[in-house]
This record gives sequence, structure tokens and C-alpha cells, in this order.
Amino acid sequence: MAVAPPEPSPLELGQAAAARLGGVDWSVDVDEAPALEAEAVSPTAVARLPEVKAEARPAVLFPSSVQSPAESPPSPLQIVEAMLFVGGPPLTAEKVCSAVRGLTPERVRELIDELGRNYRRQNRPYTVQPQGDGFAVMVKPQYRAIREKLYGGPKEARLSQPSLDVLSLIAYRQPLTTTEVDSLRGADSTGVVRQLVRLGLIVAARGGERGTEYGTTPRFLELFGLSSLDDLPRLGE
Repeated sequence: MAVAPPEPSPLELGQAAAARLGGVDWSVDVDEAPALEAEAVSPTAVARLPEVKAEARPAVLFPSSVQSPAESPPSPLQIVEAMLFVGGPPLTAEKVCSAVRGLTPERVRELIDELGRNYRRQNRPYTVQPQGDGFAVMVKPQYRAIREKLYGGPKEARLSQPSLDVLSLIAYRQPLTTTEVDSLRGADSTGVVRQLVRLGLIVAARGGERGTEYGTTPRFLELFGLSSLDDLPRLGE
């Protein structure tokens, strides 16, 4: 008379199930974990474990190698913002249109205006400022000290009084020739003008009937925290 084999213990059942499910990297969905634990303590569920086949994958488990769904494509606003943060020369509307199909210069300017409004509403420490024919993300003047602590302040910002005098004259009355600057100051300004050109604060525009004329640069606006020449303090203030 054949004798029935003894019933396997719960530990043996668990080891057998683990052997059949082995060889795959698994992870547990935490949202479904309570339901899984409730079933694990059920004697009925334990008895079913040896019948689980390797290809059967409970709904609460999934291989960790499965990728998450692809993210939605970035919006035009996000693309323009990313281009601004890349850095380099000021970003022009024409440059954006050449890289992004379907955008017009008018739409690009609308997006940049929207970014500026968002930054102001969110009280961000930076803003979008016009730079020549383009735009750039600039740290607000009140945060400039942080940049100087990290990288050191630019030595060229420490201008002498004669340099500030000449720079102010050119900023308010540009374009001016060196002769006109000399006449307004009552002193020779040739050396000071050359220094300001080397520092990138003024630029020469040759070909004028009066000779070489000078005007300020985007670097001048950045150094003094101005968005445009319209932000210069009114004379007399």
C-alpha cells in the first residue's frame, strides 16, 4: 500500500515558489503593497504558491527595467526658455525661428514677454533683458554680490572719476566724437576713451561725417543693471 508523501511545510512551499520566480529583477508597486501583504498571510494563498508559473507575473509586481511612459514634448515657451539659459551671445528672434519650425519673430517676442511676466510674478532672482538685437537672462542687480562672491568682481568695474565722467557723457549724448567729449569736459579724453573701448563699455562707429563716433554697448547696460538706455537716471536726479 502506497504511503502519501508528507505535506510540505510553509517554508518549503515558499522556497519552491521563490525558485520558480527567480532569475528576474522585480520591484513592488508601493500603491498595491497592502493588498499583497493581505494575501500573503492567507493560508489559501500560501497553498497556491507552488502552482505559480515563472511566466505568470502578478499585477502588483513588474520588472524594474520597464521604462516609464515618454514625457510629452516641450512647449514653445519651454524651448525658448532653454535657449536663453544655454548662454552665449544674446538670443535673437531670428535665431529661434531658424531652429524651431513654425515660430515667427512676433511669436518669439510674445513668448519672451510671457517669460518675463512669469519671472516677475514668481519673484525669480533673474529676469530677461534686451541685449542689442536679442535677449539674455540676467541676474537682478540686488543679487550681483552673490556672483562676485563666487567668481570675484570685475576689476574693470572700478572706474576712475574721469572714466565715469566720459562714460556718462557718451551714455547721455551718444554718439559723440572724442573732440566733442573734450569740449564738454574741458580736458583731453583720448586716453580715457581708449580705456573704455578696451573694457567693452563703449564702441566706435566709424564713417561719420564728424569723425569716429562712440556709443555705449550691451556690456555697459549689464554693468550698471539697466535694461535699456531709457532706464538711465534723469539728469538732475
